[in-house]
Amino acid sequence: MTRPSFFGLILIAPALAMIAALFLYPLGFSLTSAFTVPGGGFSLTHFEKAIDLYSTDILFTLFIVITSTLLTALFSIAIAGTLTLGETPWLISSLRFLYRWPLFIPFIVAAQCMRTFLAKNGLMNNSFVAMGIMEPLQATSFLDWRGIIITFVWKQVPFVTLMLAGAMASIDRATIEAGRNLGASRLRVLIEIVLPQVAQTLLVGLVLSFVTMLSVLSVPMMVAGSQPTMMTVDMAFRINSYGDYATANALGVISYAIAGAVAWIYLRHNVKREIAA
Repeated sequence: MTRPSFFGLILIAPALAMIAALFLYPLGFSLTSAFTVPGGGFSLTHFEKAIDLYSTDILFTLFIVITSTLLTALFSIAIAGTLTLGETPWLISSLRFLYRWPLFIPFIVAAQCMRTFLAKNGLMNNSFVAMGIMEPLQATSFLDWRGIIITFVWKQVPFVTLMLAGAMASIDRATIEAGRNLGASRLRVLIEIVLPQVAQTLLVGLVLSFVTMLSVLSVPMMVAGSQPTMMTVDMAFRINSYGDYATANALGVISYAIAGAVAWIYLRHNVKREIAA
Protein backbone atom coordinates (compact mmCIF):
# COMPACT_ATOMS: atom_id res chain seq x y z
CA MET A 1 0.00 0.00 0.00
CA THR A 2 2.96 2.35 0.61
CA ARG A 3 4.72 1.78 -2.73
CA PRO A 4 2.09 3.44 -4.95
CA SER A 5 1.96 6.40 -2.57
CA PHE A 6 5.76 6.68 -2.61
CA PHE A 7 6.00 6.54 -6.39
CA GLY A 8 3.08 8.94 -6.70
CA LEU A 9 4.89 11.37 -4.43
CA ILE A 10 7.99 11.08 -6.62
CA LEU A 11 5.89 11.88 -9.70
CA ILE A 12 4.40 15.01 -8.22
CA ALA A 13 7.59 16.12 -6.44
CA PRO A 14 8.81 18.36 -9.33
CA ALA A 15 5.46 20.16 -9.45
CA LEU A 16 5.43 20.58 -5.67
CA ALA A 17 8.99 21.91 -5.76
CA MET A 18 8.04 24.47 -8.42
CA ILE A 19 5.03 25.63 -6.39
CA ALA A 20 7.14 25.91 -3.25
CA ALA A 21 9.97 27.78 -4.96
CA LEU A 22 7.95 30.11 -7.18
CA PHE A 23 4.84 30.72 -5.05
CA LEU A 24 4.98 29.62 -1.41
CA TYR A 25 8.47 30.94 -0.64
CA PRO A 26 7.90 34.39 -2.26
CA LEU A 27 4.51 34.61 -0.53
CA GLY A 28 5.97 33.77 2.86
CA PHE A 29 8.90 36.13 2.33
CA SER A 30 6.65 39.02 1.31
CA LEU A 31 4.34 38.52 4.28
CA THR A 32 7.25 38.30 6.72
CA SER A 33 8.97 41.33 5.22
CA ALA A 34 5.77 43.41 5.26
CA PHE A 35 4.99 42.75 8.94
CA THR A 36 8.48 42.89 10.47
CA VAL A 37 11.26 45.44 10.93
CA PRO A 38 14.99 44.70 10.48
CA GLY A 39 15.28 43.80 14.16
CA GLY A 40 12.77 41.00 13.67
CA GLY A 41 9.84 42.40 15.65
CA PHE A 42 6.25 42.71 14.48
CA SER A 43 5.43 46.14 13.06
CA LEU A 44 2.92 47.91 10.82
CA THR A 45 5.43 50.62 9.90
CA HIS A 46 5.67 49.52 6.29
CA PHE A 47 1.89 49.64 5.88
CA GLU A 48 1.79 53.14 7.36
CA LYS A 49 4.47 54.23 4.89
CA ALA A 50 2.67 52.58 1.97
CA ILE A 51 -0.63 54.26 2.86
CA ASP A 52 1.02 57.65 3.46
CA LEU A 53 2.79 57.57 0.09
CA TYR A 54 0.37 55.66 -2.10
CA SER A 55 -3.17 55.97 -0.68
CA THR A 56 -4.25 57.85 -3.83
CA ASP A 57 -2.79 55.12 -6.02
CA ILE A 58 -4.60 52.43 -4.02
CA LEU A 59 -7.93 54.21 -4.59
CA PHE A 60 -6.99 54.77 -8.24
CA THR A 61 -6.26 51.04 -8.63
CA LEU A 62 -9.65 50.15 -7.16
CA PHE A 63 -11.38 52.62 -9.49
CA ILE A 64 -9.59 51.28 -12.58
CA VAL A 65 -10.13 47.61 -11.80
CA ILE A 66 -13.78 47.94 -10.68
CA THR A 67 -14.69 50.11 -13.67
CA SER A 68 -12.91 47.75 -16.06
CA THR A 69 -14.67 44.74 -14.52
CA LEU A 70 -18.11 46.34 -14.86
CA LEU A 71 -17.46 47.34 -18.49
CA THR A 72 -16.11 43.86 -19.19
CA ALA A 73 -19.34 42.38 -17.85
CA LEU A 74 -21.45 44.73 -19.98
CA PHE A 75 -19.63 44.04 -23.25
CA SER A 76 -19.33 40.31 -22.57
CA ILE A 77 -23.08 40.02 -21.96
CA ALA A 78 -23.79 42.00 -25.14
CA ILE A 79 -21.50 39.87 -27.33
CA ALA A 80 -22.48 36.51 -25.82
CA GLY A 81 -26.15 37.49 -26.00
CA THR A 82 -25.79 38.41 -29.67
CA LEU A 83 -24.06 35.10 -30.41
CA THR A 84 -26.81 33.17 -28.61
CA LEU A 85 -29.94 35.12 -29.53
CA GLY A 86 -28.88 36.98 -32.66
CA GLU A 87 -30.80 36.49 -35.89
CA THR A 88 -28.36 38.17 -38.29
CA PRO A 89 -26.02 35.47 -39.68
CA TRP A 90 -23.27 37.80 -40.96
CA LEU A 91 -23.12 39.68 -37.65
CA ILE A 92 -22.90 36.47 -35.63
CA SER A 93 -20.18 35.08 -37.92
CA SER A 94 -18.18 38.30 -37.75
CA LEU A 95 -18.40 38.50 -33.95
CA ARG A 96 -17.52 34.84 -33.55
CA PHE A 97 -14.43 35.38 -35.70
CA LEU A 98 -13.27 38.70 -34.22
CA TYR A 99 -13.97 38.70 -30.48
CA ARG A 100 -11.47 35.95 -29.61
CA TRP A 101 -8.34 37.57 -31.06
CA PRO A 102 -7.25 39.52 -27.95
CA LEU A 103 -7.09 36.20 -26.06
CA PHE A 104 -3.84 35.36 -27.87
CA ILE A 105 -2.16 38.74 -27.28
CA PRO A 106 -0.05 39.21 -24.11
CA PHE A 107 -0.72 42.26 -21.95
CA ILE A 108 2.64 43.80 -22.79
CA VAL A 109 1.91 43.56 -26.53
CA ALA A 110 -1.61 44.93 -25.99
CA ALA A 111 -0.14 47.89 -24.08
CA GLN A 112 2.34 48.65 -26.85
CA CYS A 113 -0.44 48.47 -29.46
CA MET A 114 -2.59 50.85 -27.44
CA ARG A 115 0.28 53.34 -27.19
CA THR A 116 0.13 53.83 -30.95
CA PHE A 117 -3.65 53.41 -31.24
CA LEU A 118 -4.74 55.84 -28.51
CA ALA A 119 -2.07 58.53 -28.91
CA LYS A 120 -3.00 62.06 -29.99
CA ASN A 121 -1.77 61.32 -33.51
CA GLY A 122 -2.52 57.63 -33.24
CA LEU A 123 -4.55 55.35 -35.45
CA MET A 124 -7.87 56.02 -33.70
CA ASN A 125 -7.78 59.82 -33.98
CA ASN A 126 -6.35 59.72 -37.50
CA SER A 127 -9.17 57.40 -38.55
CA PHE A 128 -11.78 59.74 -37.07
CA VAL A 129 -10.21 62.69 -38.87
CA ALA A 130 -10.08 60.80 -42.16
CA MET A 131 -13.78 59.90 -41.83
CA GLY A 132 -14.67 63.53 -41.08
CA ILE A 133 -15.99 62.73 -37.59
CA MET A 134 -13.72 65.34 -35.98
CA GLU A 135 -11.18 68.01 -36.86
CA PRO A 136 -7.43 67.48 -36.36
CA LEU A 137 -7.33 70.12 -33.61
CA GLN A 138 -9.95 68.15 -31.64
CA ALA A 139 -7.72 65.11 -31.34
CA THR A 140 -6.75 64.27 -27.76
CA SER A 141 -4.56 61.60 -26.26
CA PHE A 142 -6.21 58.72 -24.40
CA LEU A 143 -2.92 57.64 -22.85
CA ASP A 144 -4.17 58.12 -19.31
CA TRP A 145 -6.65 56.33 -17.04
CA ARG A 146 -9.01 55.97 -19.99
CA GLY A 147 -6.36 54.13 -21.96
CA ILE A 148 -5.77 51.70 -19.09
CA ILE A 149 -9.48 50.91 -18.88
CA ILE A 150 -9.79 50.52 -22.67
CA THR A 151 -6.83 48.14 -22.73
CA PHE A 152 -8.08 46.05 -19.81
CA VAL A 153 -11.60 45.79 -21.22
CA TRP A 154 -10.38 44.97 -24.73
CA LYS A 155 -8.11 42.25 -23.33
CA GLN A 156 -10.54 40.65 -20.84
CA VAL A 157 -13.85 40.78 -22.74
CA PRO A 158 -12.95 37.78 -24.97
CA PHE A 159 -12.07 35.65 -21.94
CA VAL A 160 -15.36 36.33 -20.15
CA THR A 161 -17.36 36.16 -23.39
CA LEU A 162 -15.95 32.74 -24.24
CA MET A 163 -17.06 31.38 -20.87
CA LEU A 164 -20.42 33.13 -21.01
CA ALA A 165 -21.23 32.14 -24.60
CA GLY A 166 -20.46 28.50 -23.77
CA ALA A 167 -22.77 28.63 -20.76
CA MET A 168 -25.53 30.27 -22.82
CA ALA A 169 -25.16 27.66 -25.55
CA SER A 170 -25.83 24.89 -23.01
CA ILE A 171 -29.17 26.40 -21.91
CA ASP A 172 -32.30 24.56 -22.95
CA ARG A 173 -33.47 26.41 -26.06
CA ALA A 174 -37.07 25.62 -25.18
CA THR A 175 -37.04 28.28 -22.44
CA ILE A 176 -35.73 30.87 -24.89
CA GLU A 177 -38.25 29.94 -27.57
CA ALA A 178 -41.07 30.02 -25.01
CA GLY A 179 -40.16 33.57 -24.06
CA ARG A 180 -39.98 34.64 -27.70
CA ASN A 181 -43.32 32.98 -28.49
CA LEU A 182 -44.94 34.92 -25.64
CA GLY A 183 -43.82 38.17 -27.23
CA ALA A 184 -40.72 38.99 -25.18
CA SER A 185 -38.00 40.90 -26.99
CA ARG A 186 -34.53 39.44 -27.33
CA LEU A 187 -33.23 41.93 -24.77
CA ARG A 188 -35.88 40.91 -22.26
CA VAL A 189 -35.20 37.22 -22.89
CA LEU A 190 -31.50 37.86 -22.33
CA ILE A 191 -32.00 39.76 -19.06
CA GLU A 192 -34.86 37.77 -17.50
CA ILE A 193 -34.34 34.23 -18.82
CA VAL A 194 -30.77 33.71 -20.02
CA LEU A 195 -28.68 35.75 -17.59
CA PRO A 196 -30.10 34.24 -14.38
CA GLN A 197 -29.12 30.81 -15.66
CA VAL A 198 -25.52 31.79 -16.47
CA ALA A 199 -24.93 34.23 -13.60
CA GLN A 200 -22.57 31.82 -11.85
CA THR A 201 -20.35 31.51 -14.92
CA LEU A 202 -20.37 35.28 -15.38
CA LEU A 203 -19.35 35.80 -11.76
CA VAL A 204 -16.45 33.36 -12.08
CA GLY A 205 -15.18 35.11 -15.20
CA LEU A 206 -15.42 38.54 -13.59
CA VAL A 207 -13.61 37.43 -10.42
CA LEU A 208 -10.76 35.97 -12.50
CA SER A 209 -10.63 39.12 -14.62
CA PHE A 210 -10.59 41.35 -11.53
CA VAL A 211 -7.63 39.50 -10.04
CA THR A 212 -5.81 39.46 -13.39
CA MET A 213 -6.20 43.20 -13.96
CA LEU A 214 -5.17 43.92 -10.38
CA SER A 215 -1.82 42.21 -10.97
CA VAL A 216 -0.86 43.64 -14.39
CA LEU A 217 2.24 45.86 -14.49
CA SER A 218 2.86 46.49 -18.19
CA VAL A 219 -0.43 48.24 -19.04
CA PRO A 220 -0.39 51.06 -16.43
CA MET A 221 3.35 51.53 -16.90
CA MET A 222 3.28 51.74 -20.71
CA VAL A 223 -0.14 53.24 -21.44
CA ALA A 224 -0.26 55.90 -18.71
CA GLY A 225 3.01 56.99 -17.21
CA SER A 226 1.55 59.91 -15.25
CA GLN A 227 0.30 60.09 -11.66
CA PRO A 228 -1.75 58.65 -10.12
CA THR A 229 -0.86 55.14 -11.18
CA MET A 230 -1.62 51.59 -10.11
CA MET A 231 -0.11 49.70 -7.19
CA THR A 232 1.88 47.35 -9.41
CA VAL A 233 3.85 50.32 -10.76
CA ASP A 234 4.43 51.58 -7.22
CA MET A 235 5.75 48.19 -6.15
CA ALA A 236 8.15 48.05 -9.09
CA PHE A 237 9.27 51.63 -8.37
CA ARG A 238 10.00 50.95 -4.69
CA ILE A 239 12.13 47.93 -5.61
CA ASN A 240 13.94 49.25 -8.68
CA SER A 241 14.59 52.78 -7.40
CA TYR A 242 15.13 52.27 -3.66
CA GLY A 243 15.49 48.53 -3.10
CA ASP A 244 12.65 48.97 -0.60
CA TYR A 245 11.21 45.47 -0.61
CA ALA A 246 9.37 45.97 2.67
CA THR A 247 7.12 48.79 1.43
CA ALA A 248 6.63 47.01 -1.88
CA ASN A 249 5.61 43.87 -0.01
CA ALA A 250 3.21 45.91 2.13
CA LEU A 251 1.56 47.12 -1.07
CA GLY A 252 1.49 43.51 -2.22
CA VAL A 253 -0.29 42.44 0.97
CA ILE A 254 -2.86 45.21 0.39
CA SER A 255 -3.44 43.83 -3.10
CA TYR A 256 -3.79 40.33 -1.56
CA ALA A 257 -6.43 41.73 0.77
CA ILE A 258 -8.34 43.32 -2.13
CA ALA A 259 -8.24 40.10 -4.14
CA GLY A 260 -9.20 38.12 -1.02
CA ALA A 261 -12.21 40.38 -0.43
CA VAL A 262 -13.44 39.73 -3.97
CA ALA A 263 -12.89 35.99 -3.52
CA TRP A 264 -14.80 36.12 -0.21
CA ILE A 265 -17.76 37.84 -1.90
CA TYR A 266 -17.74 35.14 -4.57
CA LEU A 267 -17.57 32.30 -2.05
CA ARG A 268 -20.28 33.89 0.11
CA HIS A 269 -22.52 34.14 -2.93
CA ASN A 270 -21.77 30.51 -3.76
CA VAL A 271 -22.62 29.32 -0.26
CA LYS A 272 -25.92 31.24 -0.26
CA ARG A 273 -26.75 29.76 -3.65
CA GLU A 274 -26.02 26.24 -2.44
CA ILE A 275 -28.16 26.75 0.68
CA ALA A 276 -31.04 28.11 -1.40
CA ALA A 277 -30.79 25.14 -3.73
